[in-house]
Amino acid sequence: QVQLVESGGGLVQAGGSLRLSCAASGSISRIIFMGWHRQAPGKQRELVARISSGGSTNYGDFVKGRFTISRDYAKNTVLLQMNSLKPEDTAVYYCNVLTSPYGRDYWGQGTQVTVSS
Repeated sequence: QVQLVESGGGLVQAGGSLRLSCAASGSISRIIFMGWHRQAPGKQRELVARISSGGSTNYGDFVKGRFTISRDYAKNTVLLQMNSLKPEDTAVYYCNVLTSPYGRDYWGQGTQVTVSS
C-alpha cells in the first residue's frame, strides 16, 4: 500500500506559477513512477508529467516546456513546478504512483488548479 498526500494548487492568474507537491508513504520501495495527471470537467484524465525511480521524465504534449517535475528521494516527494499557466490548465490535478511488481497504481485525492484569464 502507498499513501499519497498532495499540497499546493489554488487560484492563479494566467501567466502565473504554482507548485504542486505529493508526499508518498507506505511501500515506497516499490514505486516505479511518481507523477501527476489532471482531469478537467467533461474531459478524460490525462498525463501531465511523471518521473521514474531512475530520474527519467515524461510530459504531456501540452506542457511544452512550461512544467518541470522533480523528485526528492529523501522525502519521498514529487514536485510539479508549473509556470506560464493558461486558463486551459484549469483542472483537478491528481498525484499518481505506479508500483512493482504487479503494476498497481495509487492515486491522491486531487487538488484543484484554477487559472483565471
